[in-house]
Amino acid sequence: MTAAPEHLFVYGTLRPSLRHPALRLLAEGAELLESGRMQGSLFEIAGYPGAVPSDDPADQVLGEVYRLTDPIAVLSRLDEYEEAADRFPAPREYRRERVEVTLANGETVMAWVYVYNRPTDGLIRIVGGDYLKFGEE
Repeated sequence: MTAAPEHLFVYGTLRPSLRHPALRLLAEGAELLESGRMQGSLFEIAGYPGAVPSDDPADQVLGEVYRLTDPIAVLSRLDEYEEAADRFPAPREYRRERVEVTLANGETVMAWVYVYNRPTDGLIRIVGGDYLKFGEE
């Protein structure tokens, strides 16, 4: 029996349409599947977003889902990029956790996501949960 494929949900600087230099971290070891959404709230941190879990099903964060073909290598690189690796002092800015993501086709997958790990008091909430539309409101 083979293991289920690993997935990654991205909602900010790693979204393909932003063409951020950090996309190179996904170039080897990840394959873009399609758009998706997770239950959560999205905040502007300091020129980049942070998603936090929400109990309200109306709160959705929009992004893309990747299939990880080399999960160990990709997640290791991303842990460094997101400052979620053990070498960073606690409390780390992000933590990697698995969440349920709904794909554009309606299917759900469990995917790794980097969740903002600090208080959101005083941060601007990104209404609609789409970082690509932030600033258009």
